[in-house]
Amino acid sequence: MNELARILEALIFISVEPLTMDKIGEVLPERSEEEIGAALTALAAEFESGPRAIRLVQTGGGWVFSTKPDFDPPVRKLLQIERRKKLSPAALETLSAVAYHQPATAPEIMSIRGVDSTTALHTLLENKLLKISGRKDAPGRPLLYRTTEKFLAYFGLNSLDDLPKEEELRKILEEGNA
Repeated sequence: MNELARILEALIFISVEPLTMDKIGEVLPERSEEEIGAALTALAAEFESGPRAIRLVQTGGGWVFSTKPDFDPPVRKLLQIERRKKLSPAALETLSAVAYHQPATAPEIMSIRGVDSTTALHTLLENKLLKISGRKDAPGRPLLYRTTEKFLAYFGLNSLDDLPKEEELRKILEEGNA
């Protein structure tokens, strides 16, 4: 393992959030993005193929260490936590509306869902899956909502581009009804 890979390993290990290329660039301005990317890819492959219980994955717009799936049950048991806090159907619908139509206002979200979404919006803000990103230039200047990096990490997405497309969703729904 070369020095750059060891530095990246230390930075990712110590980072409390997914370590982004921008943050790495701030710490290592003398290194090119291509050099860093190649080192991260090699490091991830080394962790994945090796005998370690840990792997290096790209999620939430950055890089994090996580346990390999084989070790998930004993890790959860040790920590005595659930894998994910469950979201209500209303919260999931609201989150989907924002993810696909962001930035979105509360009235727009309510129009999409057909019901009041105030409680779900508050829950999602408290859980930091949504954030307020400003106000819309419209009568009443309603708040604009966007998804957060925590949303990406929660659903194992690297970016919003990883969300299923409309045709994929339609196919999944059709298969579910068959």
